[in-house]
Amino acid sequence: MTSNAKTNSKGTRSSGKPAWLKKKLPVGGDYQRVTRLLANSKLHTVCQEANCPNMFECFSKDTSTFMILGSQCTRNCRFCNVTDKAPMAVDPLEPVRVAEAARELGLRYVVVTSVTRDDLPDGGASQFAETICAIKAALPSTKTSVPRVEVLIPDFQGDIDALKIVIDAKPDVLNHNVETVPSQYSKARPQAIYQRSLDLLANVKKLNPDMPTKSGIMVGFGETMDELEQTISDLHAHHCDILTIGQYLQPTREHLPVFTYYTPEQFKELEALAKRIGFRQVACGPHVRSSYKAQDLFELK
Repeated sequence: MTSNAKTNSKGTRSSGKPAWLKKKLPVGGDYQRVTRLLANSKLHTVCQEANCPNMFECFSKDTSTFMILGSQCTRNCRFCNVTDKAPMAVDPLEPVRVAEAARELGLRYVVVTSVTRDDLPDGGASQFAETICAIKAALPSTKTSVPRVEVLIPDFQGDIDALKIVIDAKPDVLNHNVETVPSQYSKARPQAIYQRSLDLLANVKKLNPDMPTKSGIMVGFGETMDELEQTISDLHAHHCDILTIGQYLQPTREHLPVFTYYTPEQFKELEALAKRIGFRQVACGPHVRSSYKAQDLFELK
């Protein structure tokens, strides 16, 4: 695969986004209802906090990814729009509020993520567990449908006991993103460790071999195709089941600039590469994010 033409001869970012990144706003739907419900419930979503390009589409379909443990992160990843301010106190009623919101929205597949909370003894694992249990208690099973909960967790600083707390709550999918290739960690994720993230995914299978695992990669930081192939291979070797690959977009001028815009054709090549390596469940495209069409990916298995 060749490098993207949206960089100039010096390899720096080109001006303006390419046409394929422009999205039409959905017509109709329940966007306003979802935003009102979230505001009234005093809940955060990663959709809003990270300024996700799919937010209008997902909200109009009564879909959102709940973000627990506040909106302030203890890390300073240079690609992320979530703020790195002093963390908020843990709200013991938050799991119930998330569950009630999921029930009011009529959700059958709920995605829960969080800011990174290195200030907490368990990294927030117990709040994840309580939220999973609250959602499953609030959403009744039917003859044709069982409520599902996917969690997108931080690395818990490698604490396997914290990971076990989440796994014991029996989420249906456990997601942890590596985000980028190892060479980009020092500038994009200076407080994270690539191997620690891989080990987390492998440890999920050690604790529960039947639990589906998932991870995501953003492209456009300046990585090479060889590096991407190695990272995809590393994820597969560490027993990751589901993979998402999407385009990095600069949230503000203070964040890392986009080095490369990948074309839709290049994303198709990346998807084919992931499938050759062994992934059966892959979402790959310019607008793909960790939880985008998460239920569809889960049901592909």
